[in-house]
Amino acid sequence: MPTYKRAQPIEILLVEDNEGDVFLTKKTFKDAKVMNTIHVARDGEEAMAILNKAAPFEDHITPDLILLDINLPKMDGRDVLDAIKNDDALKRIPVIVLSSSSDEKDIQDMYGLYANSYIAKPVDITQFSEVARTMDDFWMGIVKLPSDVSS
Repeated sequence: MPTYKRAQPIEILLVEDNEGDVFLTKKTFKDAKVMNTIHVARDGEEAMAILNKAAPFEDHITPDLILLDINLPKMDGRDVLDAIKNDDALKRIPVIVLSSSSDEKDIQDMYGLYANSYIAKPVDITQFSEVARTMDDFWMGIVKLPSDVSS
């Protein structure tokens, strides 16, 4: 399978409360040579503060892509996704749900809230690396993202 690369790295917001999953995601993307910048929000409220540039995130980037877990403290992933997709300034940002849940109801719920894709986190590091490479090829290489999703 050919590898596609975007000329410029993109900004990714990873919304994940599990430190092990944050570490694994960053390491896997790095090992897979995914050269995009990953910013982390540790809960749903922090993610929304970053996206809305609320204090203390006034100067934070607007991400090109969001990786969103479902089960988050303070504001769960369903509520975050619903808020994003109902906000004219944010709704064009692609949201990939990256969750340990393979429950059909979770999958249906997230697509019903307009998730762009749903990926069940593989348990095995080798499989997770392959997911990272595939995501990089597709979302950061093949897909044409808007140059400014915040306008």
